[in-house]
Amino acid sequence: MAHNCLQCIKYLMFVFNLLFWLGGCGILGVGIWLAVTQGNFATLSSSFPSLSAANLLIVTGTFVMIIGFVGCIGAVKENKCLLLSFFIMLLIIFLLELTVVILFFVYTDKFRCCGVSNYTDWFEVYNTTRVPDSCCLEFSENCGLHSPGTWWKAPCYETVKIWLQENLLAVGIFGLCTAMVQILGLTFAMTMYCQVVKADTYCA
Repeated sequence: MAHNCLQCIKYLMFVFNLLFWLGGCGILGVGIWLAVTQGNFATLSSSFPSLSAANLLIVTGTFVMIIGFVGCIGAVKENKCLLLSFFIMLLIIFLLELTVVILFFVYTDKFRCCGVSNYTDWFEVYNTTRVPDSCCLEFSENCGLHSPGTWWKAPCYETVKIWLQENLLAVGIFGLCTAMVQILGLTFAMTMYCQVVKADTYCA
């Protein structure tokens, strides 16, 4: 009975991780597409142009693919070390995904905003009259040094708040599905890990 249960969990986890790996491929693809078509899309700091939403998606997608691969091998081989590694990495990837989603919604050009309350919030950060290049009406290198007439004036907090209110159902469904997938993966991994430990103990 225990053996059949372990086999069932094994195949379910393999299918789950295969889908997880394919999801990583999708995230990686979107990141590469943004990097090629948008350049420094949603650059988070003018001092670090490589720190952009596109590059974060590429890193996240690659990490998701690695986790999916580790999960698949751990399930097939019934390896305790790989299963535990998958469990830990899945927690980390959830935090990374959450960060990317938040940064994407805050910094994407669709919102057309600058600063939390207004664009002057950045003056204290830079200690001078400038904003990140992502605040510019038309993006270009060092455009954040130009006059305020070339910057978006809408505060990001209010803009994001309004957008979330208008898309509350879609955001709620997405968040719920993401949470369910993460919990499902964590449950599969820990259940299978415990079953493998019990099997090893029984055999010993």
